[in-house]
Amino acid sequence: MPRYEFRCRACGDTFEVNRPMAEAGRPATCPHGHADTVKLLSTVAFTGRGGAGPVGGAPAPAGGGGCCGGACGC
Repeated sequence: MPRYEFRCRACGDTFEVNRPMAEAGRPATCPHGHADTVKLLSTVAFTGRGGAGPVGGAPAPAGGGGCCGGACGC
C-alpha cells in the first residue's frame, strides 16, 4: 500500500499515511488532531543490482555537464 507524506500547517509536524491509491487525494488529519495539512511531493529512487549504477548495469555517461552535456565546450 502506498505511503503518503503530509505536513501540518498548524504545528509543522511531518507525518506519513498509508492508504490505497484511490484515496491519495483525501485530506489527512495530523496526529495532534489538526485538520490543516498539505500533502508533500515525495521522491522515490530505485537502483540496480547492489546500487552500483543505473538499472541494467550500463555505465553512467561521462561528460562535462553544462547546458548541453559538455559536448560543445560551453
